[in-house]
Amino acid sequence: MRFATWNVNSVKARLPRLLDWLATTAPDVVCLQETKVADGAFPEKEVAELGYATAAYGQGRWNGVALLSRAGIEDVRHGFAGVPGYPDPEARAISARCGGIRFMSVYVPNGRSPEDPHYTYKLDWLSTLRDALIPDLAAGPLVVAGDWNVAPTDADVWDIGLFAGATHVTPPEREALAAIRGIGLAEVPARPLKGDHPYTYWDYRAGMFHQNKGMRIDIVHASADVAERVTDAYVDREARKGKGPSDHAPVVVDLNG
Repeated sequence: MRFATWNVNSVKARLPRLLDWLATTAPDVVCLQETKVADGAFPEKEVAELGYATAAYGQGRWNGVALLSRAGIEDVRHGFAGVPGYPDPEARAISARCGGIRFMSVYVPNGRSPEDPHYTYKLDWLSTLRDALIPDLAAGPLVVAGDWNVAPTDADVWDIGLFAGATHVTPPEREALAAIRGIGLAEVPARPLKGDHPYTYWDYRAGMFHQNKGMRIDIVHASADVAERVTDAYVDREARKGKGPSDHAPVVVDLNG
């Protein structure tokens, strides 16, 4: 089995690139984030022509997550138990069983700044997600993948000195991410397809991608029974190149069996 996670930064704007990538990379399951389409507006017909069933949870111009699967989609859930509202629940998580594994696609709140209420919302969201994942982990094989908007270590940011006082690197955010791993999930490390570091996000501005000034914030977590099946994992930098890309690159994971 091959699966992937990708923040596409608007599935409609990126649809030709997404379809080409699906045809070339041929993942069995894909976790998408920041789809930016309302429920019912996801391009299900186009991906179905490539053999993918879709489960989507959207909010129009903002947020939005989806699962694409060639391995079946069962028991679809929007959000998770106790998800905090800001002020209303946002479309930031969707899960389903695909090929014997429960996959959850997550788009963690940005946080904006440590002084902003959205930062508290982010920490609450991560804490509640941790609690919600405990029964899912006990129930069977689990993958939780997506855009976490947290760089786990200083080495996951191209210049940590530029992030003083900013979100994504603060101790509370990193502690919240570590607490999710602490329930028994393993991070699946991804090598760079090309380049010196497996960054997954590069700002559109000032040639950041070409200078490899990026961050690693798109991360795959898996239960032990899935993690032990991993044969390869990589960041597909090639998908970040060319005209009109997302500002994120996909992370692709191969499993045996």
